[in-house]
Amino acid sequence: MMSSKHIRGDWNVAWPTAELAVMGSEGAVNILHREELAKSDDPDALRRDLVDDFTERFANPYIAAGLGYLDDVIEPSQTRRQLIRALHNLRNKKQVLPAKKHGNIPL
Repeated sequence: MMSSKHIRGDWNVAWPTAELAVMGSEGAVNILHREELAKSDDPDALRRDLVDDFTERFANPYIAAGLGYLDDVIEPSQTRRQLIRALHNLRNKKQVLPAKKHGNIPL
């Protein structure tokens, strides 16, 4: 996804394998669980388990779709068809923004 509903994206979809997060699952786990990993007898196995859990709970596209951040989760083979449909639906879109109240003068 290269846009979002928060910045007025019209069509937001992801593939089932997409990881939607500010940072990757492994980086997040390394930061959030660094003390637990340092104390572990087998930090690599623990890291793998924590990364899998983090990805499943936070970084998968179905969570984002459930929260309304995505319009749909689509199969890669459907991308072209879905894109054509979205562009067709948006072909006559007119974006109406409120008039500016004042300029932005250099200070």
